[in-house]
Amino acid sequence: MNSNVENLPPHVLRLVYKEVSALAADPPEGIKIYPSEEDITELHTAIEGPEGTPFAGGIFRMRLVLGKDFPAVPPKGYFLTKIFHPNVGHKGEICVNVLKRDWKAELGLRHVLLTIKCLLIHPNPESALNEEAGRLLLEDYAEYESRARLLTEIHAMGGPGGTSGAPQDPNDGPQPKKHAGDPMKRAGPSAAAVPAALGNGANGASTTNSNSNSNSSSTNNVAGKKKADKKRALRRL
Repeated sequence: MNSNVENLPPHVLRLVYKEVSALAADPPEGIKIYPSEEDITELHTAIEGPEGTPFAGGIFRMRLVLGKDFPAVPPKGYFLTKIFHPNVGHKGEICVNVLKRDWKAELGLRHVLLTIKCLLIHPNPESALNEEAGRLLLEDYAEYESRARLLTEIHAMGGPGGTSGAPQDPNDGPQPKKHAGDPMKRAGPSAAAVPAALGNGANGASTTNSNSNSNSSSTNNVAGKKKADKKRALRRL
């Protein structure tokens, strides 16, 4: 949806900015505010599912959009988190009297947020946007509660496929290899093997020198023996 910052009078923008800043600093219980510095006419929030309802334990993301005629005309509310509720349409649109005929400019955004949270506690099947949810609420509450709880668990609790924006489990996603953080494991031959290899090399060199000395000594002995034999032969002559 397009921003209405340029369409709202400066004095209205100042009032909106002041109210949004106050909401962010002191939000209603169970509601978090995420103001946008770029577009003050679209307010994102997160509402905790009230205890004692099928929505308990869930975090439901929602946005309020201020039109060009605000505050003479009420803002429009949309659930961004999928929810099974009589007064929430399939596209997330919210049907509540405070956003329609009961709207008054002096009510303010805080009142709107509190009313929407109360709607999670006390649905109004008479103005249902989700007709199936409205019918079940009146005719088979156990089935309504079961359906609402199921969607809460799937979409609002940050589980598999959830959209609540909960932090990702550190165990999810690709994991490092078992020894990726161990330099001794990823460097190839172990560090312990390196000195051994060096030691083997040193021993090899020592062995080679020893063999060389032995061969040299053997050669000298043979030469000396030949000379002695030659001298004996000369004496006999």
